Amino acid sequence: MQTQLAPEFQDQPDGRQAEAVLRQCVHCGFCNATCPTYKLTGNELDGPRGRIYLMKQVFEGQAPTRTTQEHLDKCIGCRHCESTCPSGVQYHELLAVGQAAVDARVARPWRERLLRALLIKVLPSRWFAPALSVGRALRPMLPSRLQERIPLRPPMAPPAWPDRKKAMHARQILLLKSCVQRGLRPHIDASTARVLDALGIRAGVVRQSGCCGAIQGHLGDLDGARERARRNIDAWWPWVESKTPAEAILINASGCGAWVKDYGKLLADDPAYADKARRIAALAKDPGELLPAWVPTLKRKLGRLPPEALGSFTFHPPCSLSHAQGLSRAGQPGPIEQGMRELGFDVRLALRDSHQCCGAGGAYSLTQPEMSRQLRDQKIQALEETEPHMIASANIGCIVHLQSGTDIPVKHWIEVLDEALTRHASILNTQG
Repeated sequence: MQTQLAPEFQDQPDGRQAEAVLRQCVHCGFCNATCPTYKLTGNELDGPRGRIYLMKQVFEGQAPTRTTQEHLDKCIGCRHCESTCPSGVQYHELLAVGQAAVDARVARPWRERLLRALLIKVLPSRWFAPALSVGRALRPMLPSRLQERIPLRPPMAPPAWPDRKKAMHARQILLLKSCVQRGLRPHIDASTARVLDALGIRAGVVRQSGCCGAIQGHLGDLDGARERARRNIDAWWPWVESKTPAEAILINASGCGAWVKDYGKLLADDPAYADKARRIAALAKDPGELLPAWVPTLKRKLGRLPPEALGSFTFHPPCSLSHAQGLSRAGQPGPIEQGMRELGFDVRLALRDSHQCCGAGGAYSLTQPEMSRQLRDQKIQALEETEPHMIASANIGCIVHLQSGTDIPVKHWIEVLDEALTRHASILNTQG
């Protein structure tokens, strides 16, 4: 697509990035066919092609309006359009700089400004867990629509990490010091650490690290997102250059993993961090990427369990896993589905639209609750048609969002694996 940047964007990093993406687009519209928001509204401006046109206008010098901002806000950031695009347009890169450019020129209503400021400040901070506890205590007194936004505590035992004295393995993998997940489902990190322990790998968390920056990035605060990335790189770097370096940075929230894998692009124009960011991005792994290498050891671990002890679940591949990380594709089982089936689990997918977005989208369920709820209900209906005893996913946002609309337990797939390993250990203890 021919693009002529306005003078204010010429020779600027964001302008160059926007121009590069815009020139890839041929405006064919194939992307609209898989866009969840376009499918809901039927409005061209609620699809990728329309939003690209709106952002093109802004970078060419046309003043954005509140309407421009609203149509960009409705984008979930699922990146399904990128999986469909025949030209390989990296839409998410344009959206990141486009939203920031629009927000710098269009004032939001005060309620939106307050909500976004709270999300940016509270969700990644140590105040999130206490705020969540207060919200849960007040939940019965709130209107039903607000109750839905405050997830209940899942009925699980307190998370227990492996005994450090017994888990001093030579191999080590770093875990992302999660923020939202730590408050909502700390069991996921504990389960990941226990699975790694069973594999002879020590899980470590660098205290100085923190939120990956995705929340800021998705809400238009790119400067804040970059600062988060630099902080994590500084925290992880000694472990990267150590004589016994960590094998990987394992990120069990696929949305966070997708963001960390983009650190190289996020900091490409920062001479002090560009090379480090690319190296960190290469080390970032989703557990699903490593599962195929783990399968032989895990099969030996689970060998004494009867097949029915492993059970079944229906898997929802998050958009950040499928479209951002490319670890699951429509019509083809990804490494998680394949690996868990090889271990003996009965893994199902929704019979229709298995890779369609559930509507979680990071903070999307809080900023666009109506559209998010519609997409969630459609996804749950498709999942429930498989008559599942359990639903599993790979991203904290999807897990909590889906759980808010169904009584069927929704877990991270690594929790399911951890529970099977725990049952195996119990059998060994009984026999011993």
